[in-house]
Order: sequence, then C-alpha cells, then structure tokens
Amino acid sequence: MDLERMLRKCHEGQWKTSDLDWSQPPRAISKDDEIAIVQLFTDMAGIERLAGALFVEQERRATTPVLREIFGTFVKDEVRHAQTAQLLADYYDVHHYRSYRTSRTLERAFPAFVDAIQYLADDVANAYITAGELILDVALLRSVDDYVRDPMSAQAMALINRDESRHIAIDYHMVEYYASGEYKARRQRTRRPWRDEARAWSAFARLLMYARPFFRDVFFFPMERIDPTGTRLREAFKRIQLLTARPTVAELPFVRFMQALQDAHNSRFAGPRARAVIARIAGAEPQFLSQLATDEELARACAMSFDALADEALAAKRA
Repeated sequence: MDLERMLRKCHEGQWKTSDLDWSQPPRAISKDDEIAIVQLFTDMAGIERLAGALFVEQERRATTPVLREIFGTFVKDEVRHAQTAQLLADYYDVHHYRSYRTSRTLERAFPAFVDAIQYLADDVANAYITAGELILDVALLRSVDDYVRDPMSAQAMALINRDESRHIAIDYHMVEYYASGEYKARRQRTRRPWRDEARAWSAFARLLMYARPFFRDVFFFPMERIDPTGTRLREAFKRIQLLTARPTVAELPFVRFMQALQDAHNSRFAGPRARAVIARIAGAEPQFLSQLATDEELARACAMSFDALADEALAAKRA
C-alpha cells in the first residue's frame, strides 16, 4: 500500500457534521420503528467512541510517522461519526417516547476493550479491531441505512461509509504487517516484563467476559430486526474467515486459538453445553462459528494479495 497516498486521501476526505442538511424533516415512521432507530443511533454513537479510543492506541503504537498520522485522522473520523450518530438519534427522536442511553453491555465492555487493546500484543489488538470494523461496515451500517430509509440517514451514512472504507484498507494492511516475518521476529526478540504479561492476561480475561454480551446487544440482536435473513452478518464473518485463512495469518497464535475454538465448536463430539461455552469465549453467535466460505473461496483467498482481499471486502459492503 502507498501510505503517503492513503494519508492524502485521509486529509482530503475530512468533513463536518454541519456539511449535512439537517433542515429536512424525517419521514413518518411508526412508534416501534422510531424507538428502534433512535436506540440504534444511540448505540452507534457509543460504538464509534469506542472505535476512536482503539485508534488512539493504534496511533500510539504506530511504527512510522505516516502511519501515526493516518491513525490520527481515524481518531478524528470516529469522533465525527459519534457526533453524527448522536445527532441522528436526536433527529429521529420526534415524539420522545422514552429516554435513551447507551446499552449497559456497551458501557461495561468499553473499558475492557480499551484495556485489552492497550496491553495485548499488537496483532491481537489489530485482530479485534479488524473484525469489529468488518462487522460494523459490511453489516451494521448498511442495514441501519436500509432500515431507516430516509434521505438524512442516507446522506450521513454515505460520508461515514467513505471514511470506514479507508479504515478497512488500513486494517488489512496492518494484518499483512503483523503476519510478516519481520513482525514475528521482532515479537520473539522482545520479552515483556512478567507484570505486563500478567496485565495482558487479566485484560484478555475481562474482554472474554464482556465481549459476547456486548456483541449480542449492540450487533447481533439489532441485526435480527434490521437484517432478519442474517445475510450481511454472514458476509462479514465470511470476510474474517477468508482473511485468517491466509497461511501467514493462520500461523499467528491468536488466530490459531480462535481457529481451535471454531474447530471444537464444529466437532461432532461437542454437545450443546460445550458449544455454548465455546461461543461465549469466541464472542460470537453459534451460527457464525461454522465455516461460511467454501473450500474453493478459501483457496482463492490464500492466493490473493491483502490489498485485493481488502478491495473485495469493500466491494461486498457496496453490493
């Protein structure tokens, strides 16, 4: 990837919430839909604030000035996305049927995610960020926009999606770096103090505790309403599986751990209780732990470049 060119795109793609036309009235919607839409945007504001906090950590860890500046623009993007989502929540809260707040599971998971990203190894932190961005971008944002079916939402989502496309491109670039021999050799040479290791394991344990309830309340349950077929969520998880199928990525310890969970879940020896425990640890619903890509698609992904895989993921979200 040409990072200098990406940085120019990041600066050129900046926009303000005031660029949106907030004077147009929202379409008439039912009470149930209004409550659902306002809650969706309220939680979306929280998700974007979490994404901003995670990019702050990636900005701190960046190994080059250009990459550090790119992540700095991502932080600005996420702040703007959170502001836009909150403005959209207020915009569609026409009748004030109830008071709205960010889901409790998101509030609980927020510090756990931030701690995990701070203390876990770079490749593990990036794996969670990439997976979250794919679920958000390929599935949630598109489905929210289709569900709202209103010009105001469409105008905002077009700009947010443009930013998210840059984020996903860099996510894939970082996966390629963390799967490289250069990174793996550097990680083997660097031994962290035992206190830091203990802190990392503690953060990971807290993350496992809070991740699945958070994903359920903020991603999976809302998607049952706005994308009842589950097509887009399956597409997002399929993209994750295609990315982690590449040999250099599959060798990473965290990816091996997640693959072992998936294999155990799909084993004919696993009973319902064991599968429930595995799904809790993986942070995903059981249906997304099955193999969603065909063997031919997995083989094809292994032969593609990371940039090509990113382009294909971006094409999937626009389909």
